[in-house]
Amino acid sequence: MGPDQFCLVLLRRMGDYQPDLVADAVRELEFTRTRMREVNAQWQRMVRSRSVGGPGRAYRAALGEPSGRAERRIGDLTADAQWWVLPLWPVLRFEILTGPDGRVWQEWLVRADPATTPPAESVADLRPWEFVIGDIERAYPELRHLEGSAPSRWASLITEGTSTYRADFVWGLLQNVTRIDAATDAIPAARAL
Repeated sequence: MGPDQFCLVLLRRMGDYQPDLVADAVRELEFTRTRMREVNAQWQRMVRSRSVGGPGRAYRAALGEPSGRAERRIGDLTADAQWWVLPLWPVLRFEILTGPDGRVWQEWLVRADPATTPPAESVADLRPWEFVIGDIERAYPELRHLEGSAPSRWASLITEGTSTYRADFVWGLLQNVTRIDAATDAIPAARAL
């Protein structure tokens, strides 16, 4: 595997939200949907393989040595951050945070340089695949995070004026923003992160 093929692993989950963007990206990488399924199956075998040594080592097996590495303080804990450059998102980095025991705590796309963040003066400016979670947190400090529907998925609530919006992310990359009717009781309780 390599960075191009690993992009297919990320794209597979994004296809539930943005099938047209995924189809364009698969073509840009010069792969097929069949190859995307094969690579995803290969990735799943690597993550579960005892010989690879778990998800933390699977990233190195798939992507090679990280482009960078740093320690990050998260409350009272210290995490090891490692990141890689991927061809589809040159201004972003794929980052994993691992704990002292080597377990992966977080795996997502992050912005390499906040100066490259597109302007977002309103929710209407939040376009799919142009923003990561950190961008939205900086633009909307009152943001509330929700439980995601799968390990690679994340959702957040944004309030703008009298309206509330749900922002859905896959691997940390914005997939869509949906206005939620204030009268709806279907909004899950927000959780503190």
